[in-house]
Amino acid sequence: MAMTDIFDVKRYGAAGDGLTADTRAIQQAIDECYGSGGGTVVLSGGTFVSGTIVLKSNVNLHVNPSAVLLASPDIRDFAEDTHYNRYINEKDMDRCFIYAEDAVNVSITGQGEINGNAEKFPNEGSIYRPMMMRFLRCSNIHVTGLRLYNSTAWTTAFLDSENIWCEKLDIRNDKKYNGDGLDYDGCRNVFISDCKILGTDDNLCLQAGSKDYPMKNVHIVNCHFTSICAGIRIGLKSIGDISNVTIHNCTFENVWREGIKIECTEGGSISDIVASGLVMRNVSRPVFILLNNRLENIGSSIGLEHMPEIGSLERIVLSDIIATDDEEMYKTHYRFTDDIMGSPSFNGIRIDACREHPIRDLTLRNIIYTCAGGVQKTDIPAAYPQVHDMRLEHPEAAAENYYPDWSRTTFMDIRNVERLTVDGIRFHALREDTRESYIIEGSNTLKQDIMEY
Repeated sequence: MAMTDIFDVKRYGAAGDGLTADTRAIQQAIDECYGSGGGTVVLSGGTFVSGTIVLKSNVNLHVNPSAVLLASPDIRDFAEDTHYNRYINEKDMDRCFIYAEDAVNVSITGQGEINGNAEKFPNEGSIYRPMMMRFLRCSNIHVTGLRLYNSTAWTTAFLDSENIWCEKLDIRNDKKYNGDGLDYDGCRNVFISDCKILGTDDNLCLQAGSKDYPMKNVHIVNCHFTSICAGIRIGLKSIGDISNVTIHNCTFENVWREGIKIECTEGGSISDIVASGLVMRNVSRPVFILLNNRLENIGSSIGLEHMPEIGSLERIVLSDIIATDDEEMYKTHYRFTDDIMGSPSFNGIRIDACREHPIRDLTLRNIIYTCAGGVQKTDIPAAYPQVHDMRLEHPEAAAENYYPDWSRTTFMDIRNVERLTVDGIRFHALREDTRESYIIEGSNTLKQDIMEY
């Protein structure tokens, strides 16, 4: 690379002293780099305080190991024209720290730190919490090698974009609500590898909030997840289609809700998912899969105008999984002070669908699950609600994404699956549990090999 392709922000007057606002200098370096045809904008040797930074095509923002890019504590330093969010109830993340729109060949690299300065912003109920990164309708994106710490809301949001590489990232987002790690909506050709993610919400999320932009061709490998909520979440926002997803060689530790969570809830299709070679330690629900429909609850997409028909969820293979609990899982786990995320009666594999709209072609193979157990059947409600078609009926109690918050089995509860294969499933409880070990109902099972020991 020629020296003229390198734009050091200190040459543009950046102080890097951790106190002075360097937004103007950083943006000027990016603009001149873009105007010259592209290159690398370098931050090194200091802490650079900044408001909103707008990335542009053919520009690589490189944060040197000796540098910290720190979000300004002043909300007035964050632009008001960077909003794009398909959740109807999350207007508190309108602004963002790093933004790119309609850009190609854009990257953020280096082994330095980008810090969202979370402690300086409210925890919830305010628009004054800038997301760390948002990429809208971009292509050929690389986010590599960085430490992404203390975002005030989501760490990243990739929307309607393609050809995305997120590699070797250390993400810590455990200070605030909405502490997601990597979020993708309506993207294709996504490659995620060698990332370590800690957060208060979904560590990694794949969604399709628009019929115009399917979520497809996703590769997740060699990652580690720790979450107060879910490790990997596929769906909830599922107006469009999600397909062609592979997850391999990943570890999960201290995940207080679900390890692999698949929810087709908004009329679209989720299909062709393979997850294998997963090791989980203290994950409340190693697998959660649900096919239903919903509208007026938390998390629905802005594109929904009426209750959708139940979509389709099919061709899912989960194999070679070890999930192990220890004494930690006898506790009730909270997000912050009073938001219960998991408890012993909540634990277990759960798969559910409406009787008239079953999940199709689901395989669970070679799973060893050591569950905490220790729950008495008399301590949970006797009735377990069904999944209903909410276009046709609105019962007071219906199984859905966050209810019921208990399990009627110790290990596994599967309902309404067409062409189900369960092969080489091994269960063990650390403490005696008087619930049913497992239940499979409303499903035609092609093969069943289950053993409790």
